[in-house]
Amino acid sequence: MSLVRAYAVEQAGGPVQRLDYEPEPLGPLEVDVAVTHCGVCQTDVAMVDDEHGLSRYPLVAGHEAVGVVTAVGGAVDRTRLAVGQRVGVGATAGACFACEWCLSGRQHLCADKDDLVFRGDRGAFATRVRASDWRYVHPLPDALASEHAAPLMCAGITVFSAITRHGVRPTDRVAVVGVGGLGHLAIQFLAKWGCHVTAISSTSAKADDARRFGAHEFVVADEGLERVAGSYDFILSTVSADLPWDAYLAALRPHGTLCVVGVPEGPLAVQPLNLLVAEKSLVGGVVGTPMESRRMLDFAARHGIRADVETFPAERLDEALEHVRRGRSRYRAVLEL
Repeated sequence: MSLVRAYAVEQAGGPVQRLDYEPEPLGPLEVDVAVTHCGVCQTDVAMVDDEHGLSRYPLVAGHEAVGVVTAVGGAVDRTRLAVGQRVGVGATAGACFACEWCLSGRQHLCADKDDLVFRGDRGAFATRVRASDWRYVHPLPDALASEHAAPLMCAGITVFSAITRHGVRPTDRVAVVGVGGLGHLAIQFLAKWGCHVTAISSTSAKADDARRFGAHEFVVADEGLERVAGSYDFILSTVSADLPWDAYLAALRPHGTLCVVGVPEGPLAVQPLNLLVAEKSLVGGVVGTPMESRRMLDFAARHGIRADVETFPAERLDEALEHVRRGRSRYRAVLEL
């Protein structure tokens, strides 16, 4: 089996260096994918920089891969997945399919799931990535170009699963906090879902873009949160900043839900009565199940939802990481391999 050419960092913060390795023999459920495109996510930067104290070096990040199947294990259903097929492999590349969560269709909660971002030196910033279970390798609709599909494999499914799991209805009034990598996709999904969508941002700089993505209204947070009190059935926070959480709870209608999919730096502190009196909910969200990912890709293809991307050749991975680190991406960086 030929060597895999990967792009690794040897210590927190980089720099990126080439790392070649010889893969292990293919397991019965495993699938090898020759990577053509891979999104560069804020979580990749967090792992490169060891922001969470979880990184192991050398580290090969990357968990939003699109490419072509090159090999499948002996137990793979070849009527559903074949060599030469264009596919996506996302933040999760396998699960046990035996625990109570997997058996009840909630594989995203499996304690033994294979998270690409936490693998160490076997991530998708490489010429090839291996999924540990073929059910996490998703055929891509022809309508989705590879560079636009890559960010859907993490950012897209994160916001889509939040919408579907929490019962957002087409008649709902919703708000998306943050017009960034996650937020610009959330606005598109919710607008095509049929909702009335408000984009909330720290400044007015992205107002035109938010409307281009489908937002009906735009609110500058520091100026307009009081004005929208009691307005929304669902608020999706996509930012990594610490927010005035009670102000966002106040923006919800009774029985409304505030869903956090960005990762704030500090604790989420709220006044209990702001939750209890109007029976509001504060919830979190992570990436989806294999079935949710397939539905998301189909929905995106049917409705023309795509990530706005800036592409970088693999040799400029350092630059791409710094671009994301500084918050300069409009709206997702994608590596071309």
